[in-house]
Amino acid sequence: MTDIATTGSLDFDPARLAGFLADRLGGAAAMRLERIGGGQSNPTFFLDHGERRMVLRKQPPGPLLKGAHAVDREFRVMEALSRTDVPVPATILFHAEPDVVGTPFYLMERLEGRVFHDASMEGLGPPARRSAYLAMADTLAALHAVDPQAVGLGDYGRPGNYFERQLARWSRQWQESPTSDIPELDELAAYLQGDLPADDGRVAIAHGDFRVGNLMYHPSEPRIVAVLDWELSTLGHPLADLGFCCMAWRTTPDEYGGIAGLDHATLGIPSREEFLARYHNRAASTPRLLPFHEAFALFRFAVIFVGIADRARGGNAAGEEAATLGPLARRFAVRGLEAVS
Repeated sequence: MTDIATTGSLDFDPARLAGFLADRLGGAAAMRLERIGGGQSNPTFFLDHGERRMVLRKQPPGPLLKGAHAVDREFRVMEALSRTDVPVPATILFHAEPDVVGTPFYLMERLEGRVFHDASMEGLGPPARRSAYLAMADTLAALHAVDPQAVGLGDYGRPGNYFERQLARWSRQWQESPTSDIPELDELAAYLQGDLPADDGRVAIAHGDFRVGNLMYHPSEPRIVAVLDWELSTLGHPLADLGFCCMAWRTTPDEYGGIAGLDHATLGIPSREEFLARYHNRAASTPRLLPFHEAFALFRFAVIFVGIADRARGGNAAGEEAATLGPLARRFAVRGLEAVS
């Protein structure tokens, strides 16, 4: 019998996974499975199969909104970007059926590094923190420089009218939520609808959730070894990612780990303007960021918080803290209104 050890709650039989791995990867090696934090949307596990160290990402159990928790898209975009300068984990396999762990899932190689769960990057000295922020700007610019057609992602989304389509999507998700008592979110949605910028035809691979918490840094150096959590990625506009990344300067540490109110100079955190200048130095063709783009990022994240809270009430949220994130929806909506005031 295969030696199986598990840590953390599971909603599937690990013996089925052990059998699958023996068949697909070869040999009935010892298996170690550990559920890890982070990834509010898709449950994530460290998985060792013999000497091979991997990460498993799966969909959460229960009913899902159409197009949500797209682990297939995560796998596809990382596989494509492995041939570019964008740092991503090496992909291993994708399994579309629910017969092994109850939902579709994929495996990727496990990398060694540091993930900072808030934008203050606790534990870094000022010079390293500054370098880590500038590396984030460089990495985002490298992503937006990738030609989707050249890496087989020409059909990864619909080009054109990105903000119009995204605003419609997230507004619809907000309207369909059982939560309805956030008037600031209604106000922000109405403002954004009335301030849509004209489409300029720019198309890039948009990560959709590009922030400190989704980056893995080298174990001892302030450089990025992997961009993680590609669930929301699509063909989009580069300013969507840039606005989302700049959200940290508008939110406080108790608002999902922002940096507003901190002593940036003492900590070594570049100003928002310096961060933007670094990005544009490497992505000169990207137009300048407008208040709309930052407000849109805050609106979308607010709706994501609503969805997490809704799933928590239904018992299907992946993170232990999911039930506490609902109140942040209102606070992010307020920040969005501040961005355009």
